[in-house]
Parts: sequence; C-alpha cells; structure tokens
Amino acid sequence: MAVAEGVVDRLVYVGADGYTVAILTTGERSETKIAGTVLHGLQPGETVRVDGDWTTSGTLRVGECERVLPATVHAIRRYLGSGLVRGIGRKLADAIVDTFGADTLDVIDREPKRLLEVHQIGRDRMAKIIAAWADQRAVREVMVFLQGVGVSPALAVRIHRKLGEHSLQVVRGEPYRLVEEVWGIGFATADTIAMAAGIPEQSPERMQAAVLHTLLQARTMGGHCFLPVAEVLTHTTAMVEQDEELIRAALHALRRRRKIVQEQIGGRDVVFQAHLHQQETMLADNVIRLLHTPSSLPGKPKLDDAELDDTQRQALRMALTNTVSILTGGPGCGKSFTVRHIAKTAKAAGAKITLAAPTGRAARRLSELAGMPAMTVHRMLGRSVEPEDDGGLFDVNDPMSADLIVVDESSMLDVGLADALVDKIPAGAHLLLVGDVDQLPSVGPGSVLRDLLDVPDIPRTHLSRVYRQGAGSGITANAVSVRDGVVPVNNPEFWFVPAEDAKDIAETVVDIATRRLPAAYDIEPGQIQVLCPGRAREVGALHIGRLLQDVLNPHREGDPQYWSDDRAFRVGDRVMPIRNNYDKGKNGVFNGTAGTVTALSLEDRLLEVTLEDGEAVEYDFDELEELAHGYAITVHRSQGSEYPYVVVPLSTSAGLLLLRRNLLYTAITRAKKMVVLVGQPRALRMAVEQTGDRRNTALTWRFTGEDLAAAVLPPLKEDHGQVAAF
Repeated sequence: MAVAEGVVDRLVYVGADGYTVAILTTGERSETKIAGTVLHGLQPGETVRVDGDWTTSGTLRVGECERVLPATVHAIRRYLGSGLVRGIGRKLADAIVDTFGADTLDVIDREPKRLLEVHQIGRDRMAKIIAAWADQRAVREVMVFLQGVGVSPALAVRIHRKLGEHSLQVVRGEPYRLVEEVWGIGFATADTIAMAAGIPEQSPERMQAAVLHTLLQARTMGGHCFLPVAEVLTHTTAMVEQDEELIRAALHALRRRRKIVQEQIGGRDVVFQAHLHQQETMLADNVIRLLHTPSSLPGKPKLDDAELDDTQRQALRMALTNTVSILTGGPGCGKSFTVRHIAKTAKAAGAKITLAAPTGRAARRLSELAGMPAMTVHRMLGRSVEPEDDGGLFDVNDPMSADLIVVDESSMLDVGLADALVDKIPAGAHLLLVGDVDQLPSVGPGSVLRDLLDVPDIPRTHLSRVYRQGAGSGITANAVSVRDGVVPVNNPEFWFVPAEDAKDIAETVVDIATRRLPAAYDIEPGQIQVLCPGRAREVGALHIGRLLQDVLNPHREGDPQYWSDDRAFRVGDRVMPIRNNYDKGKNGVFNGTAGTVTALSLEDRLLEVTLEDGEAVEYDFDELEELAHGYAITVHRSQGSEYPYVVVPLSTSAGLLLLRRNLLYTAITRAKKMVVLVGQPRALRMAVEQTGDRRNTALTWRFTGEDLAAAVLPPLKEDHGQVAAF
C-alpha cells in the first residue's frame, strides 16, 4: 500500500463511470499519475491524500481519497490560483500568499479583514472573496459528507447552488428533498444518502419520494402526463421493497400536500404530478375558449389562390375562417409553401401575423421557407426582442397581439409550452398549428399535436402530395417508405452501411463523419451531424460524441481544458444548451440552440459560447450541466433542425425502446442532402417495424370524454434523474 499527498495539477481523463486519471504534484516539481473511480469530482488545485497500489506502468491506482486543506505555501498558492475560490486568480493568489505565507488560509478563514493588507484588494473585492470562501467551504463540507456515504462528491456544487447555506443540513437530514429540488439527482442517490444517514426504510419521506420518482421517470423517459394508480403501486412497491399499504399512504399524503392529483379518466384511477394536471386542464380550457370565440380577423381575406393546389387552398380557407386549426403533412408536401401563402393573404387583408416555432433553428428555417420573420415560442411568450424593421408582420413589442399566430413544428410542443402559448392568445385571434404527426413527439411530456388531431371539433387539413424534386428527393422517398413501414433502399442520397459490432458501428460512424464524407464531397465536417437514437452505451451520443471530439478538436498540450464530470470542454467545441435560461444573453438562451466554445478561462472559471446567431454568452463552470456537446446528439434533440448531411448509428445494443419508426423517420427527415445509416440490418428492420407507444395523456378526453388505452410503461431503471433516452 502506497500513500501520497499533493495538489491536483490537471485531469487527464474522466470516464462515464467516474474513473478518473489525474496528475498529482507532490512537491515543487515531482509529479505522480493517479487513477481510480474514487477520484471522481476532483478539480485542479485541490489537495488530496490518496492510498493505493502501484501498477507496472507507474500509475498509483487509488482505493481511498481524502480531500484536505492545503498546508504548504506551494499548495496554497496553487489552490487559490486555480479558480476554485471565485474572485481570486493566479496573480492575486500570488499577492495574497506572498503577504501571509503558510498562514494564508487561516487569515481568510478567521481574520478575513486582513485581506485589506494586500495592496491589490479593496473593500469590494474583499467582500467578494469572503463570500466565495464561504461558498467553497460549504461545498467542501458537502463533498466530504457525500464521499463518506459512497455518493459522487461531484454533486456537491449542484446541491450548493440550489440550496445554498442549507445544503449540508438538507443532505444530512432531508436527503429526499434532493429528488424534487436539485436537477439531475434521482431517487437512488437520495436513497443511498438517506440509508447512510440512518433514515428508516419505511419512513413516510422515503415512500413519498419514491412515488414522485416513479411519476418523474414516467414523465422523462416516456413522456407520460399520468400513470394509472395500479402501475404506480406496482413500480414503487418493487423499487422500495415495502408493503403496498405504505405506498397508498404516501399517495394520500402527497394529495394532501398538493404534489399530485388523482383523477378518474374513462373509468380508470390515475395519478398526475400536480403541475402537469394543471397544465393539461388549462390547455384544454383555453383551446375551447378560442374555438368558441368569434373571429376578429380584420378585412376580408381572399380565400382562393391560383398558386395552391386544391388541398392547399382548403388549408388556406381553414386557417383564415377558423380560430383554431391544424395543418399536417410529411416532408416535401408544401407545408411551408402553404403557410407562406396563408400569412401573405392575411397580411394583405390588414392582419398582424406572428410566425413561431419551438426552437431557434426551427424558427430560422420557418423564416427562410416562408419568406417572413419568425421567432421562438419562448420569445413570443414574453421575452423582449430588439426593435427591427419587420415590414409590419408582427408587433415586436407584443407578438401575442397578432391576429394570426402560426406555430410550425408543433409536434415539438409539450403540454407545458402549449399551455403557456394558448393561455396568452387573445380571444378572436386565429391559431394555426403546423406539423408532422409521424415525427417523434415532444421531448417534454404530452402528445399535444396528436391529441388535438383526435378532437373532432378542431378543423384540420392534411397535405399528402409530395412536391420535392431534385436534391433531397431520395431522402424524402425513403422517409415516406419508413413512415409506411417499408424498409428504405439505397439511392444516391441515402446509404445504409452494414456493421454488426457496436464498437465497429461507432468507429465507422466517426470515420464517415470525419473522413469519408468530407473527402468524397469536398465539405467541412461541420456540415455533417451525427444523430443517435439515445445517449448511453457504445452507439449513444455521449460515447460517439467523445470520439468525434477527439478527432475534430483534440486536446493540445498547453491549451486550456476543463473537465465537468466526464466531459472535457475545449475552445472550438460544438455545444448546445439543453435547458432554457432566460437570464443569459439579451433575450435568453434556449434548449437546442447550436453554439461554439470561443473562450475558456480556468482562473475565472468561465466558458464563453458564441451562439449561431452570433451572440456570445458566458457559462460559469458550475453551470456546465446546462450545456451538451454537439458533435453527436440524440434524434430528440435534433427536432426542428435540418442539416446538410446526417449520419445515424443503428444497433440493438442501444435498447429496443429506441428502435422505433417515428425515431428513424425523424432522423431521416433532418437531412437535406444525404443520409447515411450505419449498423445492423436487423436493427434497421426493427426500427421500421416497431411503432411508438401511445403516451398517457388525457387532453383528448377533456374534449370528448372518450377513453384512450393506457400505454404500457416499461420497467423503470434508475438513472439518477437524467433522461437516458434524450
């Protein structure tokens, strides 16, 4: 057994399982390579004491790791200069340590006002350092506790950012609160902490947290708005291995706390998370309100257009004579062309129009195809926008005041976003939802477009004639084949490359995306997007994305690099936000926007991302859970976007639930010039043959009262709150 103590100089590698390789500086110049899963969460600048065994390659394989406060002047200088304590960079760290030497940390901890003795520090900076030191100390305390109970200490920063000074108190005494309050922490993690803290297995808090977790997993993994009570009892009882009566008592307590709503839908007893029940109910009420309100569309729009075919003219009449209507159709059927004529006709009659889509990319695409400005639904709902010359299309200061609101890619609307949208539409205005119901449903819960299509009172028009010719027609033909349950065939714009082994599939995808396609078509790799059915496993977006990053943007000695969990961030990386953040940038940053890392400061712990519209926004290192790498993304994340070239891995190892017709159809329809599928022929056949399960929603029922068959929920697997499929 060997023992070493020193400062973490840099991280070399962090695996998805937490296996970490780091360089430990044990003296001014002496370096030791250490490795092990217990190192997960380490940050450069920390001082650790490790126990382990030497390998034949000279690496210390660590079995135990203890974080300690730095004791030597060198260690203190490295710790303060690493950026771990916000507000102290390398130069200021040198000045502080030069002033106080080995007593530096004691001074900051016990006599912080003495920081004014450092000539570079005034009262404002001193206050910031004191606050940052208190935060860092609180994070260290949570880290130590988590590591002691066998939970990744890397979660400490996330917990502290949400719970602040109460973090350790909550983690020790109310760990199940983490499931509800801290994004990315699931029941299994909270349960591990609770069992170590001595909370009884049959405690009401544990039972209630388990019920909420079951509903959360149904929402995030399956998109369900509710679960039948019987399924909640079955899944939760099996998960906690307790008597069913305890789960029934938990349901009763959660109803009293207004965390859940129990309702009878078509003779079935079902359970909703309270906010989903409210959103679905309000959405139905507001659609009914719009349907039953007379139109206030100004003027007399011309309801005939020689440039449109009969079905497209029917869509024009529908949209301009009904306050709520739906336009659907597959790729190449002229949906955007029809929308352009609908908007042009309404505008000619004096109407104000707003065009919108759920994502920035979809909005830009709609704007290009319709020839008019468009915005995201989020911005339309209340984010301020800069005044611009829009030709009077819509009021940039109040887009919801429009006479006609057109929302493209409506299959992407989840119940929450749809509720927020419809709630703000004024009475008498027209709402036209446009989409392709054969695509994947929304990432969030609900099946809004499909459910509204099942409501007989809502007018709808379906475009079925395919107009697309030339570039992309081979893609369109195969998309239609997949939609109809027919295995696609190779053509000049669509290729299937057979491969059996998951490792071989991943490597072939990387080779095609980085070498073969660029060489064959004289294009940049940036024009190629890899779309994966899921995130996990060898053919998932995380692993393939990492392989692509190492080829397209490898780490170069001397360049800054920051590890966040098992992800390395480098200047030049393709990234995308995966959560809406209304406080970033001029108008907020939204899920699915593409961007590039353009600056990275280890001292300031900041990452600069330049978004596709040219705006630069900053992310603190503690916020990097809001960013995903964009080299390979899931098909779900690609909704609303188009790419010149698309490469898709297909393997049964990804999980049968991810081999579905609507997923493959969506992936194919993201490409404009070429699609390359790589994988097992049987995986392709399965993807074509398997139709998606119906989500548990009650939106249609709230209009019609007709019972819909409940989806069969597959066994839920613990994933620490992360959405494995997305």
